Amino acid sequence: MNDHAAASPGRAGLPRGIWALGFVSMLMDISSEMIHALLPAYLVVLGASTLAIGLIEGIAEATAAIVKVFSGALSDWLGRRKLLAAIGYGLAACTKPVFPLATTLGWVVAARFIDRIGKGIRGAPRDALIADLAPPGLRGAAFGLRQSLDTAGAFIGPLLAIGLMALSGNDFRLVFWVAVLPAFGAFALIVLAVHDPQPAAALRRPRSPLSRRELARLPPAYWWVVGIAAVFTLARFSEAFLVLRAQALGLGLMWVPAVLVLMNVVYSLSSYPVGRLADRLPRGALLAAGLAVLVAADLVIALFDGLSGLAVGVVLWGLHMGMTQGLLAALVADAAPTELRGTAFGVFNLVGGVALLVASVLAGALWDGFGARATFLAGAGLAGLALAGLLWRGRWAR
Repeated sequence: MNDHAAASPGRAGLPRGIWALGFVSMLMDISSEMIHALLPAYLVVLGASTLAIGLIEGIAEATAAIVKVFSGALSDWLGRRKLLAAIGYGLAACTKPVFPLATTLGWVVAARFIDRIGKGIRGAPRDALIADLAPPGLRGAAFGLRQSLDTAGAFIGPLLAIGLMALSGNDFRLVFWVAVLPAFGAFALIVLAVHDPQPAAALRRPRSPLSRRELARLPPAYWWVVGIAAVFTLARFSEAFLVLRAQALGLGLMWVPAVLVLMNVVYSLSSYPVGRLADRLPRGALLAAGLAVLVAADLVIALFDGLSGLAVGVVLWGLHMGMTQGLLAALVADAAPTELRGTAFGVFNLVGGVALLVASVLAGALWDGFGARATFLAGAGLAGLALAGLLWRGRWAR
């Protein structure tokens, strides 16, 4: 496929390259979540302690967040984003066969670590490439579509893992081998169906994107997006606390994964419609609405003790994710100069990763010290703070 074909309109007026990137994300997420859904239990089988599992996951995710900064800056310096995105997906695909072949804990940890490095390499260049490919009037739809397909993979993967475990009599390695297929499908799709757009002749290529001089070129509107997103992330913490709340309310262990499946179904179904809406309505207003939904989700989960109240809270949680995640990416694309988009997404992702880590630690401390209700009430307060900041900057939001 040539560059013209990759940029030609697909369904809903979006370039075919964006649809391809959406399905690349979905296939890789199916593969990763099939493994990730079972990995903690598999690590225990191989002899890992609960503390070790927490450290492995924390270090892996922190590594991905740090790598995103440098890969985004490198994509600006090279002027080529697809190359780095393809390397990231290829690296992740190559780690997948290690999981079924591994016989020791060390091999699994190494594969998990390299897989997250691959995620870090591809993240910022891929988002910058979406911004490059999307027509300015369709950026909301483009990021919403990518997020919608990616999140579909986040619930399809665990459902496949559950089904295969049931059919195979809990054969971990069989599930891990099946997960290899969509991973290499994602790599093949990005290599064959995605291409960098032709750069503008006058586009400046920064020599040192992470220098103070270049970072100073990112406008105040961009830093407001980063700041609002950081406070917002502090308010929402890890979805693991939804699972803990479900267990505390008496949901059977067999049905606990259904909490995240429900959340991701709502997240996936809402992301693309909200993205299309964001191309017609003020994005700041939609983001404010998403923050208001998060406040409602936290309050419902905190104040209602039954499983029906939890289900309503989980649906609202998924809805707020669908209303905000693709929208924040579109706002970054709007605010950042074209030649610094990779760097802008890298910094945005790093700040978000650090905020999520801090939020999860604080949520855990609140949970241990004061209980679940205090944790979610604190989340509602922080979400309200982010909403107040956004409304205070209402003129910028428009």
